[in-house]
Amino acid sequence: MAKKQRAGGTPATTALTTAGADFTVHDYDHDPRSDSYGEEAAHALGISAAQVFKTLLADVDGTLTVAVVPVSGQLDLKALARAVGGRKAAMADPKAAERSTGYVVGGISPLGQKRLHPTVVDESALAHSTVFVSAGRRGLEVELAPADLVSLTAAITADIGRPK
Repeated sequence: MAKKQRAGGTPATTALTTAGADFTVHDYDHDPRSDSYGEEAAHALGISAAQVFKTLLADVDGTLTVAVVPVSGQLDLKALARAVGGRKAAMADPKAAERSTGYVVGGISPLGQKRLHPTVVDESALAHSTVFVSAGRRGLEVELAPADLVSLTAAITADIGRPK
């Protein structure tokens, strides 16, 4: 994989470049009418939705927690709570997610967030040689090794996804 950085990169691509990670940026024409940003990315890039991961924020016992799960499935909130030693998880308020990450919903990247949050990456990511996550804006994905994603976000891996 080649390192690619664009002029005016996002905080995610800047974080990857600073860390010296191998990554590739993929952009596509985002349709604002799209219901699923991740599935749109998979289709536009011609890759399996199981290889594209969405970044969701949940409130676990009062702590904002990042969950990274395949776009082909859903987040299991109970499994997320268990993974971080919590009791109860609920989806975070979208405005709170935007404020705490510095990204807009639909473009939230697990990388380069304003604050470091507890992060859990679904263990299915480890089955792929590379995975795709938002690069910090709608229509922009970054491809990287799952081990790099886990390392750079200080994440743990757990079975937090479930089929749709």
